[in-house]
Amino acid sequence: MAPSSLIWECVKNNSSFIRKSTNMRVMSSEAGNLCGLNSYKFSGLASSNVLDISGKNSGAKESIMMTTSHKKASRHARPGSILLSTGVKKSSKKGLAQISKALEGGFYRRDLMEVARAKYVKVKTSFKKKKVVFKSR
Repeated sequence: MAPSSLIWECVKNNSSFIRKSTNMRVMSSEAGNLCGLNSYKFSGLASSNVLDISGKNSGAKESIMMTTSHKKASRHARPGSILLSTGVKKSSKKGLAQISKALEGGFYRRDLMEVARAKYVKVKTSFKKKKVVFKSR
């Protein structure tokens, strides 16, 4: 496989995932991009260690998924099996502990720890529904 810096140089200006808008930073919608920014640090295409936390809806059930890259190097040659999705607990204490264990305990993208925790909290709050208040007369 080609080095990640070479892949980034090829992909940084020309990619089908790039979203440009006036007066905004260049965004990216690729799988595995934690912040959605078009940068080498967060890239899901160029990096060999991908990290993403996102919400997933299947019917009425909502879940939080953590996406990482496969540890076996042979899986990187197969595009369909590069990414692994793992469910994260919705309890704040258990979910943040699970993310910490996966990143710090496994020495996997420790530089993105605080960003991943912040995104977990944002995804979790996005699942909250507004309470309907009925006014009595």
